[in-house]
Amino acid sequence: MRQFIQVTGFIVGIALAGVTSPAKAASCLLVTLTGTMSGPVLQDGVAGAGTLVRYGDDGNGCGAIKLQFDAGRGTPLRLSQVNVDVGELDAIFFTHMHSDHTDGFADLMQTRWNWNSTGPKLDIVCSADAVSVLGFTLSCLNLVAHIGDAFIKSGEIEQRISEDKNRLAGGPAALGHVITFEPRDEPQVVWSKGDVRVSAIRSTHIAGHVSYRVDTPAGSVVIGGDAGNDTVAPPRPTSTSAEVEKLAQGADVIVHSTMHPVMGERGSGMPPPIYYRQSNTPDLGAMAMRVGAKYLVLTHLAPQVGASHHGPFKVPGGPLTEADYRKAAQAGGFNGNIIVGSDLATLRLPAR
Repeated sequence: MRQFIQVTGFIVGIALAGVTSPAKAASCLLVTLTGTMSGPVLQDGVAGAGTLVRYGDDGNGCGAIKLQFDAGRGTPLRLSQVNVDVGELDAIFFTHMHSDHTDGFADLMQTRWNWNSTGPKLDIVCSADAVSVLGFTLSCLNLVAHIGDAFIKSGEIEQRISEDKNRLAGGPAALGHVITFEPRDEPQVVWSKGDVRVSAIRSTHIAGHVSYRVDTPAGSVVIGGDAGNDTVAPPRPTSTSAEVEKLAQGADVIVHSTMHPVMGERGSGMPPPIYYRQSNTPDLGAMAMRVGAKYLVLTHLAPQVGASHHGPFKVPGGPLTEADYRKAAQAGGFNGNIIVGSDLATLRLPAR
């Protein structure tokens, strides 16, 4: 019997050797910044925090799976600018419940409800309810459950249903499939589909804050969110998160919010607690170097490039340039590729 199997395999091998099979399309990963503003600041049309991660192959434009991380102000408009319909998103992930990371969610869900009510529900992945040290609760579950309340109370939902009976009676919240998890100090898989796996880890900013990592055959990307060090002010060895550093080991790309050191100088007017709770740019460069990242993508910039103020806070010495941010990251020792974030900046793996 053993001899028969070996011979048969040999014959089949010969037969197939003369057949040319079609080449398999190469897998690819796209990382797009859908918004780069830090905090609830309105400035120059810059959208609120968000990152779109797409995975696929050259045959589908790297778009078989589409994941959105955070959805700040203007997210649906930015998605439309890269030809991604909100109805095409497979999942959305929230790092935390600050409004600059969630402002665009109502628009996104209302738009999906208007035009994709008969489509699949959207996976909404976030940490479980978290109680602040001050006693109030930060709740992604409540955000989703009440996302359409203003439209329901105003009569908008009933009006739209009267125009199209395919729209779900419960409004935009009816299109959400919420997946919550308890944040841990070690990475845990919180979502997967096909070749794509998303892990999360607890990180410090406000109660319930988490950071994510996306692993695909084409590469890996870490979404740090607004993570900072567990020690909220100096003395401390670094402003970056030890948990994010653990999550980012061996990752190709780190996408992370940053605070330029200039905002910590006398004259900015920025309160120390606001300054210290973000990872500063040199420390991010040092962390990216330690974990072996190929790309460091700076986003959620405080201050924005070219801005004289960040909200009410002055930029000492005048507006910063992209070169100022790169120099700061390099000062931390990072010698890889640095992308100073602007809305719709896109990185492709593997690079062409």
